[in-house]
Amino acid sequence: MSEHVSVLLKESIEGLNIKSGGTYVDATLGRAGHSYHILSKLSNLGKLYCFDKDLEAMETSRKRLSTISPQFELIHADYKFIKMELNKRDVTNVDGVLFDLGVSSPQLDNGERGFSYKYDARLDMRMNKEDKLDAFTVVNTYKEEDLRNIIFNYGEEKFAKSIARNIVLKRKIKPIETTFELVDVIKSSMPGSALREGHPAKRTFQAIRIEVNDELNSLRVALEDSLKLLNKGGRIAVITFHSLEDRIVKEIFKKAVDGESWSRSMPVVVSSSDKEFRLVTKKPILPSEEELKENNRSHSAKLRIIERI
Repeated sequence: MSEHVSVLLKESIEGLNIKSGGTYVDATLGRAGHSYHILSKLSNLGKLYCFDKDLEAMETSRKRLSTISPQFELIHADYKFIKMELNKRDVTNVDGVLFDLGVSSPQLDNGERGFSYKYDARLDMRMNKEDKLDAFTVVNTYKEEDLRNIIFNYGEEKFAKSIARNIVLKRKIKPIETTFELVDVIKSSMPGSALREGHPAKRTFQAIRIEVNDELNSLRVALEDSLKLLNKGGRIAVITFHSLEDRIVKEIFKKAVDGESWSRSMPVVVSSSDKEFRLVTKKPILPSEEELKENNRSHSAKLRIIERI
């Protein structure tokens, strides 16, 4: 299993502008790549709260973070519960929140987790193994129309209609139980020319994973609540890996900076002194040429940062 290499690590840590006595949240702990560096910058007055749905990742990270400082707490929960979980701990304001979205390398490379089209395993894709909904259930019980919409909207897959139709035809004969069985259905649903454009299952697997883990809805809720939690001078840094995530981050950040939409006919001018937030990154920060060479999984990464002013 490969080690997870944190993408845009230096840029995101610098972008948080960490105060040694501040309160910070790593909404996507993973293998503690970012948390390790955040925690190392905190004094005994600072505190780091780390969210993750994956208990295996949390146990690995607990050991790693314990070698630096005791000023952290791990929270086994979806980051959409960020406000509720912090409020339980009497935390109502924070100085920074980091989101490193997507799937970690250990999750992808552990074939048993069923995230990857490269390994044969039972269809699973749950980040939290305690969740009831898994990829097997989505593939074998969802209506054809729902499958088509998920694959098209979450995977941006132009062959979504034929893939959904063939999934339903195949499962009438027997359930589609493994990742390779699903890959075969996807391949049979595409023309030969499409099979030569990268791995044919990539977009469909992404779509099903997003559905299983309710990723886009969770992101919207978590970002909105994180903005409410920020202290003055506090920042949110978000690393995205596909256009759907990035679109949501861009939209929510823009709304926070510009305020609620207003009619052009209204004679209202919002001065910069009235604004609550500013974009630290006018355009997303992309990986350097050096990082692109060293870490193949950084290719689609984008970093956006916002600050309460």
